Amino acid sequence: MFYNLYGAAAEKPMIYAALLAGFVLTYVLLRVFKSKLPGDIGRAFAVNAAAAKGKPRGAGVVFVPVFALLVLLFAPLTWENICYAILMILAMLAGYLDDASKNPWGEYKKGIIDLVISLAITLVFILNNTTDIVFAYSGKTVTLPFWLYAILGTVLVWASINVVNCTDGVDGLSSTLSLLSMGAFIVLFNKSTVAQHIECCMPGIDFKVYLYGFMGVIGAYLLLNAGPSIMLMGDAGSRTLGVFFALAAMKSGAPLMFIPICLVFIIDGGLGLIKVSLLRFLKIHILKNVRTPIHDHVRKNKNWSDAQTVIRFAVLHGVVLFAALFLIK
Repeated sequence: MFYNLYGAAAEKPMIYAALLAGFVLTYVLLRVFKSKLPGDIGRAFAVNAAAAKGKPRGAGVVFVPVFALLVLLFAPLTWENICYAILMILAMLAGYLDDASKNPWGEYKKGIIDLVISLAITLVFILNNTTDIVFAYSGKTVTLPFWLYAILGTVLVWASINVVNCTDGVDGLSSTLSLLSMGAFIVLFNKSTVAQHIECCMPGIDFKVYLYGFMGVIGAYLLLNAGPSIMLMGDAGSRTLGVFFALAAMKSGAPLMFIPICLVFIIDGGLGLIKVSLLRFLKIHILKNVRTPIHDHVRKNKNWSDAQTVIRFAVLHGVVLFAALFLIK
């Protein structure tokens, strides 16, 4: 709305306004609704699960609607943006209902819901953007058929939801990694190879509003989630973050950049998904001596403290991001 009122010249003020508004609104509302959130029931087999038990969980039910509001206020009021805001709310609600349930939902039920949301996000994207993909390091572009982009995009969103969700298990870890990844996407959007492709082929370059807005939201949440935390984002927040990162990769026009920008998420959460899937469906047992997610392995087997885990993962993430972005023109 504000973006539409003031025009493209107001893009920078709007993204900074989204950052500030997201931070202030989220911090205030999380404080107000902290006592209304369901208590954590603990995760089976997780390290230090008892320490989290009883803490308010599901903070995503507060900060995701704040983010959706920022999109509607500061980004162009288009059907594409409205659909993204609605679908992220639906992803949040699915996670929150699972958080609040006395009997956690089964993996297959959550998987099907994630799949439907992933397909919907991808279809909204395809209907409003081209299916051109730019290879950020070479600048070369290929155009994928509609059906192929729909399949690959759905897989990307679904995988992102699950790897980010699995990483949320240590105070401050997921939110710290998320802020670094959001900052990396901002840099990516400003790289000439990607920026030229966006300007040429990807309408709605307002996605920077999404990035700055979510940075403000997650920054406020991190103040309350840094160890020792007083609340947890739960599936309501982590699953929506997964949707967001996949969408950011697609909106950049260089979706393969999801891999380096979210590499620590992929390693930490994704290895566990691969390990469980191979064992369950193919009876192949890999990583027998590695506990997953990896953040549980280093705390249990390497005796890292929660603070050491967050700092070391963040430093590793920062090094990977710097290397990945430095090589792009």
